Amino acid sequence: MLNVNLITVGKLKESYLREACAEYAKRLQAFCKLNIVELNESRLSDNPSEKEIKTALSAEGKAMISLLTGNNCYNITMCIEGKQLSSTELAEKTEKISVDGKSTLNIVIGSSFGIADEIKAMSDFKLSMSKMTFPHQLARVMVLEQLYRAFQINGGGKYHK
Repeated sequence: MLNVNLITVGKLKESYLREACAEYAKRLQAFCKLNIVELNESRLSDNPSEKEIKTALSAEGKAMISLLTGNNCYNITMCIEGKQLSSTELAEKTEKISVDGKSTLNIVIGSSFGIADEIKAMSDFKLSMSKMTFPHQLARVMVLEQLYRAFQINGGGKYHK
């Protein structure tokens, strides 16, 4: 069974988002061992400078590095410059990760300012959800739902239409 670590920066503030994540986490138990890791978000001023943002992203990245290293890890970073995949293509990618002998899939969702360049460099694949802009906190729900859909597709389930 594939280990999936969803590594996020910050905590979910809204109860309805926490409930949605809990529902998908429950559904995913049948397909993988899911671990959601919430890292502390760096505090920034109301109008942060580019230097302040870069320093914050670097600090958040340092907290991620130990979670992304390992022989059997496949790292996906969620970032705007990443490639967009259909649900079927994501299912194929998760299947290939398992077939290639990887035991752990790490998916990284950074802060609202993004992900440190060092973490992107460690990434095996950069994934973008869409060209549209979504609330940052919604990303976690969307990733969990798409993971569930991918596992359903790979298992021949009826969830994906």
